[in-house]
Amino acid sequence: MAYDFNKIAVNYDRLNHLMTAGMDRRWRRRAVNQAVGADGTPLNVLDVACGTGDLSIEFLRHRCHVTGIDLSSEMLAIAKAKTAEAGFQPDAFNYLLADAEQLPFDDNTFDIVSCAFGIRNFIHLEQGLREMARVLKPQGRLLIMELSTPDCALVRPFYNLYTRRIVPWLGARIAGNREAYTYLPSSVEKFPKGEAMLQILNSVGLPAKQTKFFFAVCRLYHSQPQLQPPTPPSVSKTNPADPYPKGTPNRNTKPQ
Repeated sequence: MAYDFNKIAVNYDRLNHLMTAGMDRRWRRRAVNQAVGADGTPLNVLDVACGTGDLSIEFLRHRCHVTGIDLSSEMLAIAKAKTAEAGFQPDAFNYLLADAEQLPFDDNTFDIVSCAFGIRNFIHLEQGLREMARVLKPQGRLLIMELSTPDCALVRPFYNLYTRRIVPWLGARIAGNREAYTYLPSSVEKFPKGEAMLQILNSVGLPAKQTKFFFAVCRLYHSQPQLQPPTPPSVSKTNPADPYPKGTPNRNTKPQ
């Protein structure tokens, strides 16, 4: 991990929402809506570098079963608390301290493998992507969301001013950590984007397309082949209680 996110876990959500003017929430919803489809099939999701669980919770709202992994124990503690507070029972989710470059799962395990705003922190990008490809089912769906520098030359100066000056200032004022919020924009600028990222994904067996959000400040890399009907996760006979809060839309089978 390029930066110790335990140091900023407490203020991570607040600053992320502030820095994106809340747009990160909308981006996650759009990505998940696109990934899960509308056929009601129960899906088994791996959320890589899940952080404080925002993307995991979006999947849970669609009655997916979610396994979230991260290298930050403080982030995972917040994710568990947030998910429980949202009304989801432990049967619906599982958060694990694990390395994205050495995933502790069998081949062809998950219907969806996702990573939101964490892929740029991989030390060995291709190795992490190969692991994601390994655990993804042959007809599964890839979902990678990452910040990037905008394509438009007219927008780029304003973006640079915001990320290089204002974001570190906000990090110092709100989180008391200017270093972290200098690192974060810098990591975005250095990370491959657009066609370069698509070529890397293709080279590791994850051919994908990209969708750009808000002048390409955020990019969604996604592969969406036609899903084969997955084998529904078994329903516990000893604990038949619905692990999803009341009002969660029904899918064909409640996964556990």
